[in-house]
Amino acid sequence: MVFLFQLTPHANIRYREAQVKLGQAELTCLLQGLGISAEVTPCTVGGVSFLRFEADALTEAQLSVLSMHSAALMICEQQGELLRPLEKVSHDYLTADLAEVLKYKGKTSAVFTHMMMNCALAASDFFGKSEPLTVLDPMCGKGTTCFVALQQGMNAVGVDIDNRDLKECADYFERYLQYHRMKHKLDQSSRTVRRHAVPAAVYTIADTKEHFREGDTRTLSLFLGDTGLTGELCRKSPAHLLVADLPYGVQHAPQDGKRTESFIQVMKRALPQWKDAVRKGGAIALSFNTLTLKRADLVQLLSDAGFTPLTEPPYHDFQHFVEQAVTRDFVVARRD
Repeated sequence: MVFLFQLTPHANIRYREAQVKLGQAELTCLLQGLGISAEVTPCTVGGVSFLRFEADALTEAQLSVLSMHSAALMICEQQGELLRPLEKVSHDYLTADLAEVLKYKGKTSAVFTHMMMNCALAASDFFGKSEPLTVLDPMCGKGTTCFVALQQGMNAVGVDIDNRDLKECADYFERYLQYHRMKHKLDQSSRTVRRHAVPAAVYTIADTKEHFREGDTRTLSLFLGDTGLTGELCRKSPAHLLVADLPYGVQHAPQDGKRTESFIQVMKRALPQWKDAVRKGGAIALSFNTLTLKRADLVQLLSDAGFTPLTEPPYHDFQHFVEQAVTRDFVVARRD
């Protein structure tokens, strides 16, 4: 049988130009995770762009998983010259505006973040599991990764050293909860890790008031601290997935602010901590600027830290142009 995926046109024209390549790779990752061996190719039907693959009839469970695709607008079965739309399954736990409304310079696309999350999930041992998973972003900034994870019904953990960014993340989430009149609970505390006091805010939420009363909830945990403390912060409850958009510049300021640390040095000390923060069988996806960090160097850093980078198709090339100073790519690696 022939199946066609129509992709939602992205508002950002630069990202839209790369969307077919990225969507093709993401769909292949999802198919591989389902054990379906199929070649995904771009095609045009009636002047509209689609992704095409051939496979046996899809089960309801398989269609549900493929509906997770970050950019799928419509899924069809091709019957001769006609297309039969299939019922796309919604995986929205919270409203789609959660990850989209907050705008700021340098924000990572929520669609791109969702794609990274899906590719990491497909590479993990937790693909297809029904229980809520936990996604960690150890350089969370203003929280796009956390919000995408929550919107998909996962628990989210964010760690960042920038008090202003993390406060804006928390303030925005408070406004979101109030706007949607969502019942929630906030626990604030401080943890001591290697003599560092790390302020923590844990939000407990649910998609409905009934689920909140029944204890069917999700959490957003925000930690104000250096990314090198992530392993200790998450030791009692490691994440299933780690998804992060690495800084696009060359330099990164350490916690004490007294010296400048090269980005390679940051990664060398952070990656072992990130490995401790991820469950065995989990996976990570790290996006980066190829103009300041080479894919081969990041793959080596991940290997040195004990991860298993995935370098074969479809995980070998997600590179795409963003702007003059940024050509973005990402690497997926397993935590075996």
